[in-house]
Amino acid sequence: MLSDAVPSLRCPVCRGPFGLSGAAPLSLVCVAGHSFDAAKQGYFNLLTGKGTVFEADTAEMVAARDDFLGAGHYAPLAEAIAEEAAPVLSVPGSLVLDSGTGTGHYLRTVLERTPAAAIGIDISKFALRRGARLNPGAVNLVWDIWRPLPIADHSVDAIIVVFAPRNPPEFARVLRPGGRVIVVTPRNGHLGEIAERTGMLNIEPGKEERLTESMQEFFTLADTIHLDVDLKLGGRDIADVAFMGPAGHHLERAALLASTASETSVQATAKFTLSVFTAP
Repeated sequence: MLSDAVPSLRCPVCRGPFGLSGAAPLSLVCVAGHSFDAAKQGYFNLLTGKGTVFEADTAEMVAARDDFLGAGHYAPLAEAIAEEAAPVLSVPGSLVLDSGTGTGHYLRTVLERTPAAAIGIDISKFALRRGARLNPGAVNLVWDIWRPLPIADHSVDAIIVVFAPRNPPEFARVLRPGGRVIVVTPRNGHLGEIAERTGMLNIEPGKEERLTESMQEFFTLADTIHLDVDLKLGGRDIADVAFMGPAGHHLERAALLASTASETSVQATAKFTLSVFTAP
């Protein structure tokens, strides 16, 4: 339930604990009286002051992602994430943070397997509109990952980060001892059959090594899992997967759809790395 995660939230203004107001509209109200109303779609925007310089995903990019993930293409990845999170989310009272939750598809699979409470954060309100609809029992927050998280110290059992930025010091602060951070990144050759011709961004050399280096001050690398998913994609699928990622900020949706319209069954392989880190 939504209320299960609220005690672990902290006000971004005063860092005081929140309570949940049942009046309409539903509100998060801290002990000092700072109040944040839920949007009609069910998420809360906690950003204050200058907002963020981070470029949020657009409504079109989010729609492409929702269509692609909703078709089940990355279901094996969602199951693998849930499998790695389950050992620390097996009892009532546990809490999972989906950092960069997007449309909430990966979090949905985690919650289907565990009794955990959940917090999903993302910078895109367009993504959270869909994420809140898919995971109505989670607290879905507009937030900037580069700021201190609006979450209490050592209150989270698992953090999942799927193709999203990471803030290791903040993850270490909010994670309980023995908790897990599960980070998903693309591997070299990811969707190589379609990447170049659709304008998808290349995988940077040494990406996996830099991830480990950035996390090792705070966590221990417990496991590295390479997962390959064979896909059969139609033209609309190809356009969606190209447009839903970072390249979507630079591509034209109409042009992608036009260029892939004749495709009916293209074989491609999605290549992922799941890096599992544990807190001391």
